[in-house]
Amino acid sequence: MTVSPGGASLTTQLGKPRILVLANQKGGVGKTTTAINLGTALAAIGEKVLIIDLDPQGNASTGLGIDRKSRQISTYHVLGGEASLEEAITETVVPRLCVAPSTLDLLGVELEIANERDRAHRLRMAIKGLMAKTSADPFTYVLIDCPPSLNLLTINALTAADAVLVPLQCEFFALEGLSQLLKTVEQVRTSLNPSLTIHGVVLTMFDPRNNLSGQVVADVRQFMGSKVYETMIPRNVRVSEAPSHGKPVLLYDLKCAGSQAYLRLASEIIQRERALRAA
Repeated sequence: MTVSPGGASLTTQLGKPRILVLANQKGGVGKTTTAINLGTALAAIGEKVLIIDLDPQGNASTGLGIDRKSRQISTYHVLGGEASLEEAITETVVPRLCVAPSTLDLLGVELEIANERDRAHRLRMAIKGLMAKTSADPFTYVLIDCPPSLNLLTINALTAADAVLVPLQCEFFALEGLSQLLKTVEQVRTSLNPSLTIHGVVLTMFDPRNNLSGQVVADVRQFMGSKVYETMIPRNVRVSEAPSHGKPVLLYDLKCAGSQAYLRLASEIIQRERALRAA
C-alpha cells in the first residue's frame, strides 16, 4: 500500500500527539472499524499512529492481526498499574501503526480500581508517561477505541482525550444515540476534562439506495452542522470482510470504496487540525 504523504505532521511540530477517542454508547455503528481503518489511513499518509484498544472484546486488536495468545501485556495491565503503556504497545503489519491490545480481563478492571482516587485518570497518566519518553519518531495521533457503553473505561478515554470522533450509523435511532453521547461529553468536560471537544461526526454504513440513509444524513447535518465530516463511509462488503483476515480494509483491498473513503476521512481530519491550529 503506497499513498503519498500529505506534508509534515502538525503534531510532530507541536511535540505531542493528538488524542482522539472514538465513542458512541450505541453498538454496531462502525466504531472499531473506523478506529482500525482511520488509523491505517493516517499512517499511510505519513502520521505515526497508536490505537489503544479499550474494548474488552478486543476487536480492534483482532482486526489488526494481533493474536489473542500474543497479548501478554494489554490495556488491562496498563489501567491496573501493572505495566506501562510503552510495554503494552505492539507493532502491526501496517507500517507506522501500533496497537495497545485488549483482552477480556478488562471486564474486571472497573471493579478493581473503582475505589481508587485516580480511577478516571489512569489512561491519561499512562499516555503522559509514554509522551515523556524521548523518541526520534514519536506518535502523532493516538486513537482510543471504547466499548459501546458508558462505564469507567469510556470515562478514562474521554478524560485522556483532546477530542471526540463520533461514528454514527445511518439508521433510524442515530440522533437519539448522538444526543446521549453529547450529554456524556458535556458531563466529562464539566467534571474531568475541560478541554474536551467534539472533533467531528462521521456517518457510517451509508447506502445511497436507501431513502432512510439520505434522511438521516440530512437530519444529522442539520443538527450538528459543520461538525459532521463531509466524508461518509459507505456500506461496503470489503470493509466487512477485512477483519476476518486480520487486516484493515486498506491492506485487504485498497481500491474498494470503503478504503478510499477512509483515506478521504484521514485527509479531512488533518485539514481540520490545520484549521484549528490556524484559528
